[in-house]
Amino acid sequence: MNTQVLQRRLGFGLSLLVALAIALWVKFTAHPAIAAQPVLLSDPFLQAPTPSSVQVVWFTEFPGTRHTVSYGANLRQTAVAQTTQMSRMREDQNSKALTSYTKPTMRPVWRHEAIVSGLRPNQRLPYRVTSMRQDGQTVSSGVFSLAASPAPGQPVKILLTSDHQLKPMAAANLQKAVETVGSIDAVFFAGDLVDFPDRTSEWFDDSRGGAFFPVLQGRAQFDLERNGSKTRYRGGAVIQSAPLYTAIGNHEVMGEYGSGKSLGEEYSNTRPRIAAEVLYAQKAATVNPTNDPSVREIWIKNHSFNTDSYEELFTLPTSPTGGERYYATTIGDVRLVVLYATAVWRPPFVKDDVKGKYQERSQDLANPEQWGYGQHLYEPIAKGSPQYTWLQRELNSSAFKAAKYKVVMLHQPPHSLGDNSVPAYTDPIQQITQDGTGVVRSVRYRYPKQDDYLMQDVVPLLRTAQVNLVLYGHSHLWNRFIDPTGIHFLETSNVGNSYGAYITGGKAREVPKDPNYIAVDDPYGLPAIVPTIAPLSADNKTPLPYIASNDITVFTILDTGRGVVTSYRFDTRIPNGTVVKFDQFTLERS
Repeated sequence: MNTQVLQRRLGFGLSLLVALAIALWVKFTAHPAIAAQPVLLSDPFLQAPTPSSVQVVWFTEFPGTRHTVSYGANLRQTAVAQTTQMSRMREDQNSKALTSYTKPTMRPVWRHEAIVSGLRPNQRLPYRVTSMRQDGQTVSSGVFSLAASPAPGQPVKILLTSDHQLKPMAAANLQKAVETVGSIDAVFFAGDLVDFPDRTSEWFDDSRGGAFFPVLQGRAQFDLERNGSKTRYRGGAVIQSAPLYTAIGNHEVMGEYGSGKSLGEEYSNTRPRIAAEVLYAQKAATVNPTNDPSVREIWIKNHSFNTDSYEELFTLPTSPTGGERYYATTIGDVRLVVLYATAVWRPPFVKDDVKGKYQERSQDLANPEQWGYGQHLYEPIAKGSPQYTWLQRELNSSAFKAAKYKVVMLHQPPHSLGDNSVPAYTDPIQQITQDGTGVVRSVRYRYPKQDDYLMQDVVPLLRTAQVNLVLYGHSHLWNRFIDPTGIHFLETSNVGNSYGAYITGGKAREVPKDPNYIAVDDPYGLPAIVPTIAPLSADNKTPLPYIASNDITVFTILDTGRGVVTSYRFDTRIPNGTVVKFDQFTLERS
């Protein structure tokens, strides 16, 4: 072989190597998500069990080509998942994510759901999920266990919780719950799961280590600093093997889509649907010149409020009129009724520059598009509304009447020592003051106490139906009450963002001077129950009927085998301290 031929062949070979190197660089550098090993965005979790099946749900950041659940003996059975892309998952400049953002930006997330059927009562099987990416690489979860819905008579332990919102003590709370009671069979979550429901990282991978799913799946890495030292908490591995039932709180609701410079602004920019309809009528010729009904519906939703991300994330029981927003289901001896009772949160301060519960900002008076419409409600629940009518039917159903324990869950507190129990849960009455030329000088809102829809319409139904327990959150504390008919009212939502409790002799709520707004104690006059075992005490040694602390966290367990509800507290300032059982009561009615 002569020298020229050898040089040509070597040159050709080198060219091929260079071309291959460039192709690999383009593939793996321009598409780092493909270059890396595939990962699951969450562990799997269980949803909507029936007497013979359960749904298994998990998430990835790639669509994949095949997603399966392997289950049963030696994981030999297979269920294939259906995949959908989340429609509103985003990040923004305030996200605590691995990637930085400068404005609200879509973040692709795919949801996978498989139905595991053919299950028998009281049968628990191992399972594992596997996702295959487009390039053929696969990733699997650990092995967990699943079961159908427990049959009547089967004792279960149910975690009662609320208002996690990535708060500082959430991971410690779940970790201590699992360490204390062991296996948990279901979770009743009374709303406010995260802060902003469209912010992806709050659900999956917030860099602070305390996102929603990691905390409930024992994968959190939250460093809680107390007394100059840090303790890392991992949360509790609960929902991989126990179904999660949730209620809508105000933090499950997003506001005007695309209206703000951040997701936080968008969350706050809500308006009642009727106000969005008025605004649409003014702009219809421009925004919907063909008068397409679907365009109208989407426009009104995008300019009022929505629960799209919440409803896409979870598979819950449904009702004919409310879908997943309000529903009822049976878990062993418990009939759970979940209501959609929450309102936009507005500041209570009566100041000219505050868009609050009681007035509009002075700079917005001439521009109704900027009005906040006070503490407006998201879903009607008053007598005659679809939700009220459905509740009437549910409370008279054979499934409800046959249940040993009847539990109602909602976000808004009917009784509470907390800040968010005032004003009354009713539609705000708008009062507009104008001068002689028609210029708006003030816009204020009133909430007559006698119009409270929960107290005047809903609670009377619950009394007649002999409900055992009403569970709620919203004020970030622990307190409970018993009404004269024997209903227990429990708020157990203290995971690290308590605004305090308001009792006679202590601090008062910031409310207008008006008999409709009660500054201390429960606004409807029920005395709070002092914990029955180990209450905390005030400085004067008086037992306190509440826990409202940013250092002491509380978790509560409903044990249907014994028919008791037990609350525990843990002082995060003492990482090696013991969990204290401080309150217990029975659900049996006298």
